[in-house]
Amino acid sequence: MDLRYIENVMKDSESGMMEKKETLISNSNKTEHGNQDVDYGTALQLFLDHIPISSIPGIKNSSVLELRTVDSVRDAIHMLYEKDVFGAPIADVLDLDESTSATRRFSDKYIGFIDFASMVLWSLEELEMEERHTDGNGGKEIRKIGFTTMLEQNPDIGQTKVSELAKSFLWDPFFPVQLDETLFHVLLLLSKHRVQVVPIIERSNSNVIGFITQNAVIQLLLKSSGLEWFDSIADKTLSEIRFENEEHVVYVYGDQSIAEALHALRESQIGVIAVINRGSKKLIGSIRRSDIHLIIENDNLLHNRKNLTAEDFVHMETNSEDFDPSIEQDLGALLSSGTLCLRNRFLPRMDSPVTNKKTDTLKQAMKNIAETKSSFSFLIDDMQQATGVLTLRDIILQFAPPCIDSSIHGGGFFESALQQTGCHVENGTLARNH
Repeated sequence: MDLRYIENVMKDSESGMMEKKETLISNSNKTEHGNQDVDYGTALQLFLDHIPISSIPGIKNSSVLELRTVDSVRDAIHMLYEKDVFGAPIADVLDLDESTSATRRFSDKYIGFIDFASMVLWSLEELEMEERHTDGNGGKEIRKIGFTTMLEQNPDIGQTKVSELAKSFLWDPFFPVQLDETLFHVLLLLSKHRVQVVPIIERSNSNVIGFITQNAVIQLLLKSSGLEWFDSIADKTLSEIRFENEEHVVYVYGDQSIAEALHALRESQIGVIAVINRGSKKLIGSIRRSDIHLIIENDNLLHNRKNLTAEDFVHMETNSEDFDPSIEQDLGALLSSGTLCLRNRFLPRMDSPVTNKKTDTLKQAMKNIAETKSSFSFLIDDMQQATGVLTLRDIILQFAPPCIDSSIHGGGFFESALQQTGCHVENGTLARNH
């Protein structure tokens, strides 16, 4: 990837965002209230509502592959694997008729979003259930066939339609936004719904043209580091913040089987489990949904998953390709859409998970997660034992629009934009300089 090209794209994007800042301020005196003084919290929300999605870099970086409700699980897994895509929107096959699609709302075209790992984990669980059902002494002989062939030889599983997987709660809700909508809308969706990505829809044809990831939002928020409104939240220590899994970690012991680990991973709502040493209870690694493709690429892992250990798995060489970390250091959200790739070379090794301590600030954790393109950080104590998990959604909730209110006084990201256009915040209100 040409670094100069990337830098130019980022400059163009930042220029577009600045233009929107100026547009907002020039119109700030024309509010529906007919009043020049706007509450600071309201003004900040108004500002977020004027940052267009089209100005955020990286949205169109990744290929957009669509699945159909009539596609089989086997074909869906094969398509995502071949295209190196971790997930795809599911299009309603009824909407493929052009004569009717024009009369339907854009939100009707897609009915969900499903990821590669969910389908593979579901298939493995179903295969093992079928094996136990047909042969109590160990199941079918499958050691000489690959994962795709396994699905072909088990049509009750492989030929299951993608639409049927809704019964197993494998779909993510589908909450798209249009390209001309704003960051405010995205933050609301990510904070109020458990979705991995926000699909971006083009108004003209209602097709998905890209995604905004949770990691991209974290990257964008970090651009405000050093500004008062951001630091008032981000400089808090993790011990001061309440989040969902601050005292709970789903884990397996290193001596448990890969099969047991995969079952625990499927049950995990946050997409990662810890692997810990049985004796010391120290964290020795993690297994993520993004690692599942390794299971079907390695026949030894696939066929011996009931015998090989989770510790064996996390110590595998998962990425031997060298890359220059300086290339990605300042790319912001531009490369964050790389998380949509099935095989993501930017992720940490399984035996080197991202960690933080409760004495770290939220900002330190955000930088730690953003720089590694991770989706979580394990909280560890002085004994290197995992005590909790901080996720991207936990972080986003701290900055969600409902949290932005008049208790944040002066300074910050919003005021810096005001100063460039002859306005300022005074006593919690927006005013134009004389």
